[in-house]
Amino acid sequence: MKNAQTTKWRKPGSGSRIVASLKEAVDWAEGKQVPVRVTTVEVPTIDVRATRKQLGLSQADFAARFGFHPATLRNWNKAGLGLMGPRGFSLP
Repeated sequence: MKNAQTTKWRKPGSGSRIVASLKEAVDWAEGKQVPVRVTTVEVPTIDVRATRKQLGLSQADFAARFGFHPATLRNWNKAGLGLMGPRGFSLP
């Protein structure tokens, strides 16, 4: 005769919490009334060229130090762009 196994109640795992969160995010994005916390983060614009020069780094060295491709840095410099973060980016 086999022993009957009892199932203990367990706290929901990470996977089920992630799935529930994604469903909540979809509901929120579709305009449904769900209790969510929306956080807005203001990210300042950074003058990458001035920062690189202040550090005394070449474009290649600067890109390598901060983990992006040198072509990205050249494009920012050519277009006169800085490192621009998302404005009003919201996380559900």
